[in-house]
Amino acid sequence: MPGFVKRRLVLPVLLAALFVAGCGGGGSSSSADLATVAPAKTPFYVEFTIRPEGEAKANIEALAKRIAGIDDLGGLIVSQIEESALAEGEKVDFEKEVQPWLGEKAAFIYPEYSEGEFQGFALAVETTDPGAAEEFIEKQTENAKEQVESGSFEGVDFKVEEDGTTVGIVGELVVIAQEESIFKEVVTASNGESLADEDAYTSAVADVPDGSAADAYFDIGGVLRASEADGEVNQSAKLFFENAGLNLRASTLVASLIPGSDNLEMDVSTNAGGNNAPSGDASGLLGSLPKSSVAAFASADFGKRFEGGIDELDENGFPGQVPPHELKKALKEEGIDIESITSSIGDAGLFLTGNSRSSLGGAAVVTTEDATQAKNTVSNIGLLLRSSGIPGIAAINGEASGFSVRSPELGRNPLVVIAKGSRIAIGYGRVPALAALQENGETLSESPAYKEAVSALGSTPISGFVDGPAALRLASALVPPGEESFREAKKYLTKIDYIAIGSESSGDLATLKLIAGVGK
Repeated sequence: MPGFVKRRLVLPVLLAALFVAGCGGGGSSSSADLATVAPAKTPFYVEFTIRPEGEAKANIEALAKRIAGIDDLGGLIVSQIEESALAEGEKVDFEKEVQPWLGEKAAFIYPEYSEGEFQGFALAVETTDPGAAEEFIEKQTENAKEQVESGSFEGVDFKVEEDGTTVGIVGELVVIAQEESIFKEVVTASNGESLADEDAYTSAVADVPDGSAADAYFDIGGVLRASEADGEVNQSAKLFFENAGLNLRASTLVASLIPGSDNLEMDVSTNAGGNNAPSGDASGLLGSLPKSSVAAFASADFGKRFEGGIDELDENGFPGQVPPHELKKALKEEGIDIESITSSIGDAGLFLTGNSRSSLGGAAVVTTEDATQAKNTVSNIGLLLRSSGIPGIAAINGEASGFSVRSPELGRNPLVVIAKGSRIAIGYGRVPALAALQENGETLSESPAYKEAVSALGSTPISGFVDGPAALRLASALVPPGEESFREAKKYLTKIDYIAIGSESSGDLATLKLIAGVGK
């Protein structure tokens, strides 16, 4: 971060950065006041509360107590800010010099994306007293060791440090920009067209949840178009997304952070799915997966989306490999009626088990409407693989039938594909595959942590679950002992009881909820 920001405006920047650590809070929805200084085509914009009040403040303090054992979060933040300023050669009294003019919200603005990254940023901070804020800026710049130049643009005065970092008061906002040109873009936006005037932005943030601590807006289409202009878009990936029915060129995404007293929630909404936005409820399948699952996920109506993807692939083909309208035909000649298969597939699930590298396992499972077709499909695929001369293929017969694949690349366990009743399982090892087919016995629905996760999501159907302690044990076994960053994070990760994932859709808008339950 530029030197000017670190030294003479350490307080607003550190306060603004608090949302990254989950210390921000409060607010109910994005404010157009801050968005009015963001250039109209800004691809990435993050707005957050820096002075939480009421329930939001109480929730944040409760989380700080649960996760880090901090009793006075506000006091700790202020003391660290003042110590940081002192370390940079500045003596700052937060209560007297900053608190009187510091407003409720702030925003990071990233106005341009090119050459594979965002080019510069600006920080806008609300003030309750622009005059007092300007006095603070003047004091900081007067004490600067490096040369600071003054300037003016469209009636707005500003200060420029040697490295180009620019600061000034725009309306009732303190604006800190990484470069003078970005500061001028902010001023221009404040006097004309801005992000707040863009339909894509206003539509995207219209339904951000109450109690949000931070809302991040991302223009997926804008970034994609910029990447195309730079020649950085992978054409194969582009074709894949188009075949999957994802309309990325006209899509946006908003992520919101909502603190609770015993959990931390993130909601992500996007219109990227178009007509293929995920819908339905696969919680029945998810809850029937093994209770020993470290992590498990399920997708409703997987067959319909799979069928749509196959239709798109058949229509367009694979350039240089499969001509258009030949994929289904080629599969049918091999005894695989893909249309019949996809029409009978219902939900799909996936789970992971184990607490060490040696015990690691897992399986995918799909439900079908026709048990006979499920069994025949698996059998036909096995026959096709064996007839093609692929080594390591072995038939599996019995109550669950199918085939297995062994190869050095797969390691000690084979890939097992079996069918039983209305389910087809694909597992790394026979035991996980068989577990995926069992609808009775100990299941996730009996787990207390899973029940808490379902309750936390409320009316949103659960589609994913992570057992916090089990996941941490597995990670501890897989991460090298000398990994310092993991060791530091582990003392906080031990507080995570579960992670719940839920999804739902309305029209072309899909919403994903991720909630981390925090224990005492």
